[in-house]
Amino acid sequence: MSGRGEHWVIVLAAGDGRRLHSLTTDATGVAVPKQFCSLSGGQTLLEETLERARAVANEEHIVCIVAESHRQWWHLLKGILPERNLVVQPRNRGTANGIAMPVLQVLDQDPTARILIMPSDHFVLDEQVLVQSMRRALRAIAGDSDHLLLLGITPEEADPELGYIQPGPAVGPELFSVANFVEKPAAPLASSLCQSGALWNSFIMAAEGQTLLDLYANNYPEVVLAMIDAIRADRSGNRHGLRRVYDDLPDIDFSRHVLTGAEPRLRLLPVAACGWSDLGTPASVARTLQRLLSRRRPATGPALPFISLAAAQLRLQATARGVHPGGAIHKEAATHRPARSSGRRRPTPLRSTEPTVPS
Repeated sequence: MSGRGEHWVIVLAAGDGRRLHSLTTDATGVAVPKQFCSLSGGQTLLEETLERARAVANEEHIVCIVAESHRQWWHLLKGILPERNLVVQPRNRGTANGIAMPVLQVLDQDPTARILIMPSDHFVLDEQVLVQSMRRALRAIAGDSDHLLLLGITPEEADPELGYIQPGPAVGPELFSVANFVEKPAAPLASSLCQSGALWNSFIMAAEGQTLLDLYANNYPEVVLAMIDAIRADRSGNRHGLRRVYDDLPDIDFSRHVLTGAEPRLRLLPVAACGWSDLGTPASVARTLQRLLSRRRPATGPALPFISLAAAQLRLQATARGVHPGGAIHKEAATHRPARSSGRRRPTPLRSTEPTVPS
């Protein structure tokens, strides 16, 4: 990983996705992290995110943070991303720590890096709409060392399970200040927010790397210093440095503990409605599958097929109706795991049966 002032992407892939465990638990009772699942039998959500990242940055500038506890799934990424681009988090200590660590490692390679951060477990129906907005965000932060740019999705419905960003006055072409954050409002308030022009918080953001670090260090300078020392220790051969730091780290949430209160340093870029979903609950998975009925995308063979959320959703619905699911639906994609790839080429996709989307 090298460069100066390049576009970088940090993919956040260390989460557990606990709210979706009713769908992501495999036949052996193991809850598979959502990012390693497929929506409807094609690529996993993480693979789709990496494809999205390649649309805005060179592969050598795509960094993926993963959890040590998920090794059985992410070790297969070594055939998709260079191993040096995987940042392994010893344990989950909140989204802020999960962002700070890869930001530090990127800045060590490229002190003037422009960084786009994106979650790995979301779904987008109209990829090009989001990709164009991500490119626009990276252009907008060029030379702006003061602001973090958030991408807000134009709502397609009033969803009380999502976070909302209320825009302030315009500060430039298609750019707004941030007035307020509202997290998971009650249904009437969610409807009111949508009518007033609030946007879904996609947790996709762009900023100069140093800006991201400054926002974090303003509140937690001792954590940043400890992480820097741990990275240096790891490089000198002390592989336990990072683990010891994470043992003592507080849980820090990026939205609640870093962004809230920093509104003057935030900017908002609206993104047109694009069929985006965070797939956070079984209900949101079902709604997303309904959208696929009218706009089915070509299925791309999975390199990491563990669980199809569509199959799991059908099974959950059948169980609720007291109907035993059919064998074809009941089979878990976990039984079709591919062999590891020895090189950087993408592993050969396996054939996957795509279940019928529920009506």
